Amino acid sequence: MVRNLADIGAEGVLLAGAGRAILLQIANPAVGHGVAEHSDFIARPLDRFRATVTYVYAVVYGTEAQVAAVRRSVNRAHSTVRRKPEAGSHGYSAFDAQAQLWVVATLYDTAITVYEKIYGPLDDEAADLMYSDYARIGTVLQLPANLWPADRAAFRTYWDTSLLTLELDAVTAGVGRNLLYPPAGPLWLRMSMPLIRFITAGLLPDHLRAGFGLPWSDRHSRLFDRTTRWSALVYPRLPRPVRHCVKNYCLGRLRTS
Repeated sequence: MVRNLADIGAEGVLLAGAGRAILLQIANPAVGHGVAEHSDFIARPLDRFRATVTYVYAVVYGTEAQVAAVRRSVNRAHSTVRRKPEAGSHGYSAFDAQAQLWVVATLYDTAITVYEKIYGPLDDEAADLMYSDYARIGTVLQLPANLWPADRAAFRTYWDTSLLTLELDAVTAGVGRNLLYPPAGPLWLRMSMPLIRFITAGLLPDHLRAGFGLPWSDRHSRLFDRTTRWSALVYPRLPRPVRHCVKNYCLGRLRTS
């Protein structure tokens, strides 16, 4: 059966890749420096995380009113995130098309990576449909449609080339560490962080894993593989309402006025 983003995107297991996507975004200085200077992600990680996933769910599943509501919310949050390049520092703008392309790319690549670890590879037709669907997550905001790579092969070239250019600096590495080792927050979140760090480390490219100070060894790798295999056995057998509960919760709380 052909599956597209609307079939796949509600799977709660995709949120296991949230840490990977966020750290990949931060590793791009055009994104990471903006987060460091303008975002309240560190102080309110759950609120910002909920806002991001609600945006994605609204674009894929929401009504026109819900899509308009999340677009307004994101645009308000981005309106002050900008700075011109100065000597020794990076410039950035939340409305920069290349930065937006990178953010959407991390969401797409992470979703595919996690999904295929749990369900196995998508066939070409389903993979092509999902790929084309993901462009809308960017174009609903300001991403020009022609910037989204033309097909999956073009995306892979863009992705592999972009990964090679990522190099953490003191600012972006510091943002990542604060997210991975939150100084505050609810007790349940802080108790969950060792597991979140482990999953995130297992999904990251080697050089970024090391750059963010996440320990990794052959033992970690074997444990990660066993965890993935166990999840692939258990998760698909959960009832659909359980697998889709986060999507339903976020859209149920979304106000359109």
